[in-house]
Amino acid sequence: MSDQKPTVVLVHGAFAESASWSGVVERLRGRSIDVVAAANPLRGVSGDAAYVRDVVAAISGPVVLVGHSYGGVVITEAASGSDKVRGLVYVCGFAPEHGESAIALSGMFPGSTLGQALTGYPVSTGGNELAIRPDAFHQQFAADVPAARAAVMCATQRPVTEQALATGLPTAAPAWKSLPSWFVIGDDDRCIPAQLQRFMATRAGAKGVSAVPGASHAIAVSQPDVVTAAIVEAVEAV
Repeated sequence: MSDQKPTVVLVHGAFAESASWSGVVERLRGRSIDVVAAANPLRGVSGDAAYVRDVVAAISGPVVLVGHSYGGVVITEAASGSDKVRGLVYVCGFAPEHGESAIALSGMFPGSTLGQALTGYPVSTGGNELAIRPDAFHQQFAADVPAARAAVMCATQRPVTEQALATGLPTAAPAWKSLPSWFVIGDDDRCIPAQLQRFMATRAGAKGVSAVPGASHAIAVSQPDVVTAAIVEAVEAV
């Protein structure tokens, strides 16, 4: 194993985009940790994971993958069998078992109100694309973020295909089974219930769990210090 400090690759989830990591990027760079905020295509699990694997392959040295929301599905798939990924950090993120989808996991425990906040429309490549309605975005996705900033986040949200959220994890070897993991949980997450996040952290045998009272799904925006601390812990541990 290399003694080189890992590069952190941040993978956003549905209804977010790379700039949602800005506060975390600034703090990691302040600690002289190399970081890349990847643009998750949000088209489908296999293709999205393949893109993240390409990003990882272009980096010299080891990597810690960080996934927010649906991005957790993507890093779980992308890191499977990788000889470069050293650790995983799930930030209000899904850590699925083989065959589990984001939609299926969301229904395991009560508390998600995401379904009723969505709007959908067909896309030319087939199927439907989903976004959070402007009137629902603030309270659903980023309740602890100032309204003006939440409005910008809503306007720049990246829609996700319904297929991406409904597809079960393809790999039979989820990366969290072989790699150390850390979880950051928003206790007031209205998209992925905190109870589900704790279940996944326990199942993965997480090395560290940080639960933030009152934190929304947009925890990387509202609580960048906490998210950064978990990532730094992972980088130092691996």
